[in-house]
Amino acid sequence: MKPILLAWSIRTVPTVLAALICLPVPAANALLDRKACQALEQGYAQIERGASPIEVNNMLFSAADKGCEALAVLVLDKGASLEARDRFGANPLAHAAAAGHADLVTLFLDRGAAIDARNIDGSSALYKAAERGRPEIVELLVARGANVNLPGRSDISPLSAAAFMGSEPIVAFLIAQGADLNAVDKTEKAPIVYAAGRGFLPITRLLLDKGVDVNARYGNDLTVLMWAAGYSSEAGVSDVVTVVNLLLDRGAEIDDQDNRGRTALMIAAEQDHEAIVDLLLARGADKSLRDKQGKKAGDLTSLTALRQKLASTH
Repeated sequence: MKPILLAWSIRTVPTVLAALICLPVPAANALLDRKACQALEQGYAQIERGASPIEVNNMLFSAADKGCEALAVLVLDKGASLEARDRFGANPLAHAAAAGHADLVTLFLDRGAAIDARNIDGSSALYKAAERGRPEIVELLVARGANVNLPGRSDISPLSAAAFMGSEPIVAFLIAQGADLNAVDKTEKAPIVYAAGRGFLPITRLLLDKGVDVNARYGNDLTVLMWAAGYSSEAGVSDVVTVVNLLLDRGAEIDDQDNRGRTALMIAAEQDHEAIVDLLLARGADKSLRDKQGKKAGDLTSLTALRQKLASTH
């Protein structure tokens, strides 16, 4: 590939930085994007005459990533292919969708891009938009006919991807468009598992309101209450407390056991989640139950104070 000269010189950097400092974040980002597009356009002008098909396609991917509509039109007219794939098997449409560039998504679809094309791991443009939290792009793709239930990597649905990210507007929209509330991926998790395990109360509530069974079993016979009790490290404790309370208020069986005989209390104890242990005890969890190895919740925690609390007869 021929070298592309950058449009910025060292002397322009202080001027650009000074301008960025004075701008709000969206405006600063827009300025950076315009500068990036100018650099790409000038770089392409230098190689245009002798550019190979690979170089032209690479320029299309760069335009999709940066939101450079004029450059995208130019290289498409010069023969760039919307069927081109990057090393992960993604096409330019998926790049534009992931980056949140609605104008380019529209351009590519108008030019015939395959809306449900999938990359090597199975992810479509819609999946990438849901995963990146791009509600405008999700709505645009669905309006143009994207399959709302086409799974991405590990058979994770767009709805699960949005639930994992805590993108309530995308979750609500996909549900309204017929997304499968109970779609289970290769790890045997459904959207509500991701939402509850990361402490996303509004999404968990919405899924329950739409009919998800609060006592459904997922991989290893885990319930959503068990997943919440062993919540992800990215979740806030207070957020998970509200989710656990919601699940119990909606009828979650507090002493259900998984395929190891573990209850939500045991799982919370093993993870040293003291606030959840306290909550479950206050809501009536049975700390005398044993798992299939004969262990009680108090045997599973590494915290002395928590072990003593679970051993107490009070």
